[in-house]
Amino acid sequence: MESLTVKLLEILERDATLAPARLATMLGVDEDTIARRIEDLEQSGVIVRRKAVVNWARVGIEPVIALIEVRVSPQRDVGFDSLAARISRFPEARSVYLVSGTYDLAVEVFGRTMKDIASFVQQRLAPLDGVQGTTTHFLLQRYKADGDMFDNPEGSPRLPYAP
Repeated sequence: MESLTVKLLEILERDATLAPARLATMLGVDEDTIARRIEDLEQSGVIVRRKAVVNWARVGIEPVIALIEVRVSPQRDVGFDSLAARISRFPEARSVYLVSGTYDLAVEVFGRTMKDIASFVQQRLAPLDGVQGTTTHFLLQRYKADGDMFDNPEGSPRLPYAP
């Protein structure tokens, strides 16, 4: 892939809100080149979407986030892909990864309550053909997401503990 494209993608991955004029200045090319390149990257599926990383706790909304490890039976000719695609279609599943280790898939799930996530696992995920077992881990505190720090642990009002 051309180095201009790689540099452009690196910048957009960090801050997708930058205007083409600003990107053109940063990369030393004209604005039309940047606009066309971005459009091509979106059309080809290289840029899937542009998004904001939101710290919901700052606006008083605290979604429940869980990581669910899923052990599955791979299917003939498609391996894990078919079941991973099926799980990916659930709106609760924010991310689905094939992983190494004891479990095969890791699923990041967002919900309003722990009960919502438990219901999702019990009623929708675990009963799927091919799912052998699940383990759910509820996230207690988000410190960093998508490369962005949420709360500064150094600025914490908590007093240090020394034995």
